[in-house]
Amino acid sequence: MTCFAAFIGLSDIIPILVFAGFVFGVWSILSLLSQRNSRAQDRLARISRPASLADIEDPKLSKKERFQGVMDTAKALSRPLMPQTELEQSKLRIKLANAGFRSEGAVAIYLGVRFASLMLFLVVAVAVFVPTYGLAMNRATLQPLLIRVGALTCFGFYLPAIILWWIRRKRQEEIFLTLPDALDLMVVCVESGLGLDAALRKVCDEMKNHAKTICEELSLANFQLQMGRPRREVLHDLGVRTGVDDVRSLAAILIQADRFGSSIAQALRVQSDSMRTRRKQLAEEKAAKTAVQMIFPLVLFIFPGIFVVLVGPAAIQIAETMIAK
Repeated sequence: MTCFAAFIGLSDIIPILVFAGFVFGVWSILSLLSQRNSRAQDRLARISRPASLADIEDPKLSKKERFQGVMDTAKALSRPLMPQTELEQSKLRIKLANAGFRSEGAVAIYLGVRFASLMLFLVVAVAVFVPTYGLAMNRATLQPLLIRVGALTCFGFYLPAIILWWIRRKRQEEIFLTLPDALDLMVVCVESGLGLDAALRKVCDEMKNHAKTICEELSLANFQLQMGRPRREVLHDLGVRTGVDDVRSLAAILIQADRFGSSIAQALRVQSDSMRTRRKQLAEEKAAKTAVQMIFPLVLFIFPGIFVVLVGPAAIQIAETMIAK
């Protein structure tokens, strides 16, 4: 390798890599165009000779076919990272559902994005650090090169996971903050004589402008109820899909009230009171932690300034007295 690097310098390798990247990009574009043309020909053939009315294309199918190439690419890229067991796949699917990604290809797209981010950061790391350290096979340059390339590549691999965690956390926080208001409105609707399905629709209509996330979840649950799914399964899926403990406890209480025939309004009122008590306790806990958390900015930022203001003039006078002597 040292002899090869001696005969071929870095300035000779970079044009070869650029040419290879250009050829790969052109080949990828031509492949996508050929796949698109083949799909267009298949669609024209199906429209010209429809076997039944079900074979005629509708706008939804055309929209799906428009992104079919992206889905195929994502599935191909996600194949090396796809979990092997069904349990790991279900856990990843639940994490994506908690973040709001509930489509069938969400797992494949997410893993494809992780693999693409890995390769992108690997290429960027090689392009940035190889010209700096070179390709010489000595320990003085090879070890820092591998460390920096590996660190940047690992960051690119875990960057989509960090973004997914942040989206999931913000979404669950929004659901947690807007759920008590939704419960209060649901209690009013149920006590006024509406059923649970009508109460869910009323909550979604009234709160859709300032509580979009919880209204979206409740609308999906109401749609599943209208499609004929059992209420127990719909409420259980609602708690699992959101990933919020309060929603899970609400689903459990509603399932028990529906099973034993107790009052749903009373169950909702008790749950609303318990949630407000929990929010009050969390606020008191954060207020109690504030005094301890303020120590660090006081010591690091405020105390040095006060020290300079109070001790600075005396220190200057002492220094001038000592210099004069």
